[in-house]
Amino acid sequence: MTNDALQSLLDLLDLERIEQDIFRGTSLPAIVPRVFGGQVAAQALVAAGRTVPQDRAAHSLHAYFLRTGDPGAPIVYEVDRIRDGRSFTTRRVVAVQHGQPIFHLSASFQAYEDGLDHQEPMPPAPDPETLPSAEELLPAHADKFPDPGVLDRLLESRAAVDLRYVDDPPYLTAGRGPREPRSQVWFRTRGKLADDPLLHVCLATYVSDMTLLDSVLLAHGRGGWAVGDVVGASLDHAMWFHRPFRADEWLLYDQQSPSASGGRGLGTARIYTSDGRLAVSVIQEGVVRVPRSN
Repeated sequence: MTNDALQSLLDLLDLERIEQDIFRGTSLPAIVPRVFGGQVAAQALVAAGRTVPQDRAAHSLHAYFLRTGDPGAPIVYEVDRIRDGRSFTTRRVVAVQHGQPIFHLSASFQAYEDGLDHQEPMPPAPDPETLPSAEELLPAHADKFPDPGVLDRLLESRAAVDLRYVDDPPYLTAGRGPREPRSQVWFRTRGKLADDPLLHVCLATYVSDMTLLDSVLLAHGRGGWAVGDVVGASLDHAMWFHRPFRADEWLLYDQQSPSASGGRGLGTARIYTSDGRLAVSVIQEGVVRVPRSN
């Protein structure tokens, strides 16, 4: 059973096919007045996946954010069938608004096969059921949000996905000074999903852009993107899907920032299932700008 917010997100990912390899999508409201990057990445992966045989699962994506998306206009996704091999299928997707590309994605899909198997162990993390939900955590710190509308939009962005921080997020720790550039969150959808593997991969892609650069801010004691003095935007995004997982079951998103320089910050992360299987690896670089006087 899904709640209204989750159903809205699922509807968002159910793109309209307007030609064989052309799809159209709409947008949900975001914390800032532009299309949420995780949304356009997830929709582009949906478009790519709908041109691929069902026995081939997504195993990687590489994407660039080119222009700010307009949340009030539809997004057209044009799929290019780059390659259909015996084991691998490759697709390229361009997201277009107002006649201009706003996003490029390349995705690769593979038919299942056996092979060597090892993984980085899952790091320690508390049980997600012991951590506060967004509805419990954020209103208790309403004073951190001078604009009440930001708090409302932040809560709205968590309505479809239950996302729980292991430690306080940067928008609650500004002013406490720098700390280790690492952040952990547990997440899952607020309702059960169909068994379609592509749907679970696309939902993880959607969530992966929510918190990945938080660790950059933590390293410098800065507040969040919508409540502090930092200007941020995703530049590129890459994901590798190692093992099957369900987005409606708890997943640990273990994130860190190895570097920030030149007005950019890098985030790297791994997503684990609750039983310790490494499901996804993620890397993203984004614009991270602060006022020149600082």
